[in-house]
Amino acid sequence: MATQSGWVFFDRGLVDAAVALEHVAGESAATLLADAAPYHHRVFLTPPWPEIYRQDGDRRHDLAAAIAEYDRLAAALPKLGYQVIILPKISVEDRMDFLLDCLDTAH
Repeated sequence: MATQSGWVFFDRGLVDAAVALEHVAGESAATLLADAAPYHHRVFLTPPWPEIYRQDGDRRHDLAAAIAEYDRLAAALPKLGYQVIILPKISVEDRMDFLLDCLDTAH
């Protein structure tokens, strides 16, 4: 495995997949992950924003499905030991500053 210095961000990951499988198949996300904690304990979560939400070839589900998925993740992540930080609905520049401030205190 290559050594990476600095922060690495994932848009989706194993936790998302485990929570989705739990929803579809009823198998516990905690069991699926087998107590693995492959990511930093702080997780940034962005709510689906109706003002900018669009379906396309990569995002096939509608806004209602996105909100339901967000709600499942927001409920599951703390149970799996993650601290959830909700990204506020502010300008991109202000969100970047918010995120960087959070990262400065993440050690």
